[in-house]
Amino acid sequence: MRRYSEAVKADVRRRMSPPHRQSVAQSSAELGIHIVTLYNWRKVWRLQGEVVPASEKDPDGWSAADNLLLCSRPLG
Repeated sequence: MRRYSEAVKADVRRRMSPPHRQSVAQSSAELGIHIVTLYNWRKVWRLQGEVVPASEKDPDGWSAADNLLLCSRPLG
């Protein structure tokens, strides 16, 4: 199993978070990281309260769960 540095994970999280909202599939294709690995990372980040939407849609098109995460996130 390949290990990825925290810097790589931070870059992926930045790409997948607003305002970029890059899809898991696109991130996987661009970075060469297996799609299942990225879905697992996203799941962990979401459980930690990070805003990592399930799609590239604008916030108006996000799922209720993604909107709830965004609204419950502390400011600052």
